[in-house]
Amino acid sequence: IGKTHFARCLAEQISTGYQFISMSSLTAGWILSGASAQWNHSRPGKVAHTLVSGEVANPVIVLDEVDKAGGDSRYDPMGPLYELLEYDTARRFRDEYVDIEIDASHILWVTTANDDRNIPEPILNRMNVYSVPRPDTGESYAIACRLYRELVGAHDWGFADEPPEDVMERLSALPPREQRRALLAAFGNAKLAGRDELLVEDLDASRSSRKRKIGF
Repeated sequence: IGKTHFARCLAEQISTGYQFISMSSLTAGWILSGASAQWNHSRPGKVAHTLVSGEVANPVIVLDEVDKAGGDSRYDPMGPLYELLEYDTARRFRDEYVDIEIDASHILWVTTANDDRNIPEPILNRMNVYSVPRPDTGESYAIACRLYRELVGAHDWGFADEPPEDVMERLSALPPREQRRALLAAFGNAKLAGRDELLVEDLDASRSSRKRKIGF
């Protein structure tokens, strides 16, 4: 359900362990490749830490929203990827803190992005790119039902195992990213009303509350 969720599920299915890195919050490349021990508060990068602390040589590393990586151009967060995504250089990857060669060539990289135009061409050329279309009406409905069953199965809230069709039809009109949030709010609205079943009005109440503005 969504690119990020898919990446997480793929990593879990492969069962080689994984590291999830939000690229939108990275401000410097050393977070991936480590900072020299001569600097205060320096430490190994995410890549070395994942390989050293893990049990396998081929973990999945998910780089989420790689197109939103920012920061000072002098400390490009994407800089280490030029080396890490090339087999020959990845097998001799050197974390600046650890300062020994590490074979990072077996890492399974999964990246997500909304706009590949914001990704440097040399990085794109090192990847297999797959475009994921928006879900159609039927797919969105199936996603809504799956979310309902997932949440009901994970929590002892007393709701029916199977989702109500009218609520799912209304929920499926939302983008997948918003469906989970809206559904959680709807469960809360139903409980506040003393019910163990969802009504369309529970979804409507959660949507209207988000539109309220604070003012004086």
